[in-house]
Amino acid sequence: MTERRPVTVRFAPSPTGRLHIGNIRTAVLNRLFAKPRGGRFILRLDDTDEERSREEYARAIIDDLNWLGLAPDAMHRQSERLARYDAAAQKLKDAGLLYPCYETERELALKRKAQVMAGRPPVYDRAALKLGEAERAALERAGRKPHWRFRLPSGVVRFTDRVRGEVAIDLATLSDPVLIRADGSYLYTLPSVVDDIEMEITHVIRGEDHVTNTAVQIALAEALGATPPAFAHHALMVNADGGPLSKRAGSLTVAAFREAGLEPETVVSYCATVGTSQPVAAFGDMDELAARFDLENLSRAPARFDERELHALNAKLLHAMDWETAAPRLRALGVDADEALWQAVRGNVEKLADVSAWVEVVHGHITPRIDPQDRDFIAAAARLLPREPWGGHTWKEWTAALKERTGRKGRALFQPLRRALTGRAHGPEMGRLLPLIGRARALERLSLE
Repeated sequence: MTERRPVTVRFAPSPTGRLHIGNIRTAVLNRLFAKPRGGRFILRLDDTDEERSREEYARAIIDDLNWLGLAPDAMHRQSERLARYDAAAQKLKDAGLLYPCYETERELALKRKAQVMAGRPPVYDRAALKLGEAERAALERAGRKPHWRFRLPSGVVRFTDRVRGEVAIDLATLSDPVLIRADGSYLYTLPSVVDDIEMEITHVIRGEDHVTNTAVQIALAEALGATPPAFAHHALMVNADGGPLSKRAGSLTVAAFREAGLEPETVVSYCATVGTSQPVAAFGDMDELAARFDLENLSRAPARFDERELHALNAKLLHAMDWETAAPRLRALGVDADEALWQAVRGNVEKLADVSAWVEVVHGHITPRIDPQDRDFIAAAARLLPREPWGGHTWKEWTAALKERTGRKGRALFQPLRRALTGRAHGPEMGRLLPLIGRARALERLSLE
């Protein structure tokens, strides 16, 4: 491969379920690698498994990527490219590199068991290569349909992994992979390699569970007369305790994150920074995040997914979000907030939907919280409430006058006022909030009747 070729990466999920945090991370890493290099990000739906692939999952994958801000530059479906795989398979057959095998699953399992018991690796023994034409014909007359294996070359495959460094895999330790099932359908390997060649994929960035597959794919690409792409295998994501993530857990899907009120930038930022040498951080700008991204920062250790950390990151993102970004999202949620309110409360929300509660505090009807021992103090506060117009100085001037009149200070001064005016013990700076509440509503809440 030559670096002069335009950078092209691919994200290749199977539409057999919803995107979860593990494969979202792979999509994010691919997009961030390509973006600052002016590269292309291709979505390839690996949907040759007709029994398990579902159109609703394909649509959901596209919707999820769009919501995350990872819209692909092009999309392909493997189910529409079967003729390309047929041509490649025929080329391999003509070269004697794709050969028919007639063993049943039970027979193969017995072979593997015998090899293990004899202390040998459970590698396919290539018995099918010893069959003559007459023997194959007899098996087919008996109803046996062949599956087809790729004959691996001898030797060691070496490649430089952009995350793991130098990798060497002895092909003698691997079975010749099955490329075509007995029913004529393709397994993952051949379509993937053919697509990588024809779509001119320059870099394959994926999970480390594919490292061994890479040796086979390099050998297959070379057998088809192509130069394989560069590879980068990132560590897999595990749960907070170091155990495997449950890919079937609905709470770990894009749909679940969206329903929980997380922002797309939060999910992307988390996937880009967790499991790296950089601290987990929130980025509202994809260009900035892409500029900071480097495959070399990916750790060889598993990335630990911590849902609490993800939600904390969402809060940080919102605390820094500007009004222009927040406004359309609030409208989409049906939250009637203006810029002044957003600027006042954004530092105290964990999700955008939380703003609605502060809209109610500012513009709605709340139940003031006034403790019996504070009644005289609240009455004095009502009498000293400044005339309008109000601004950012009003709270400071009012509380200074109250301090002088009552002798209260610190929490004893500020907390009773906050509870009376907002019904809450904690919240945004009252200097920002008070002018939004307004004098009439504040006076009503300070009333002891």
